[in-house]
Amino acid sequence: MPSDRRPSMKVDNKTASARQRAVRRVNALDPEEDGRSVVNSLAKGLRVLEAFSAERPELTLSEVAAVAGLDPGTAFRMLNTLVMLGYVNRIPDTKRFRLTLKVTDLGFHAIARADLREIARPILRSLVGEVNEAASLGVLDGADILYVERVRAGITRIGVDIRIGTTIPAFWSTIGEAMLAFLPAEELSRVLSLEPRPGVFPHKPMNMDEINRNLRSVRESGYSLRDSYFGSGLRVLAMPVLDADKYPLAAVSVAVPQIQMSVKEFRSRALGAVERATKDLARAVQASGTISATA
Repeated sequence: MPSDRRPSMKVDNKTASARQRAVRRVNALDPEEDGRSVVNSLAKGLRVLEAFSAERPELTLSEVAAVAGLDPGTAFRMLNTLVMLGYVNRIPDTKRFRLTLKVTDLGFHAIARADLREIARPILRSLVGEVNEAASLGVLDGADILYVERVRAGITRIGVDIRIGTTIPAFWSTIGEAMLAFLPAEELSRVLSLEPRPGVFPHKPMNMDEINRNLRSVRESGYSLRDSYFGSGLRVLAMPVLDADKYPLAAVSVAVPQIQMSVKEFRSRALGAVERATKDLARAVQASGTISATA
């Protein structure tokens, strides 16, 4: 087995200062406040991640402990946890560790969604101006649809409290169906195997046969149009935002009270406008080159 020829990192003045700052951050926590609202172990885990830098891309256990201001036992447990979660890798045939690219995903997903919102907002406003109905943009987040932008038609409320940040199980959501229907088969199976976030779900039963039947219909038509399962009295039309490979990056929806118009009238009024909006958004996303579709 090859030996690890890299010399141990000496605890120089710079490293000692980093350790002292880390210790001061822990000592600065009010012990009583710590028990109520601060998760000390999370803070220690983040300090382990912060120990790695461009100057220190690879560290041994003792080096991590020294930089993070932790005892070796705590640093060992933190590193093992981060390895298990995929944020840190053990370098084969050595005693060193390094960060994985999964760490960058934490920031990139947030940046991508911020970019997507900025790109989508004027397009959604134009859509609302055309159909005079509320419009939303959602992306897949695990088993859920996460609403990342929403534009209402004036001050009218439509009987459902969907805000930016709202999540709904994708297979119960019209906007979710519009995305799920265009996922590759393996990815669709993976998403449907995940547990949605806890929440208040419709009482309507849903099994895999029904889900697949719904998604088949959406795939054939190119859009999802149905009355909401959530008893909100809404009729919703949604279409996916597809990239050049027909992969769903997001989905756009518009909603109208069921009593306001029939399915046929709603389709006639909204389908063309929603389709233009999704194509405009797809072109804008492609031009930006920065958008991540799923979480």
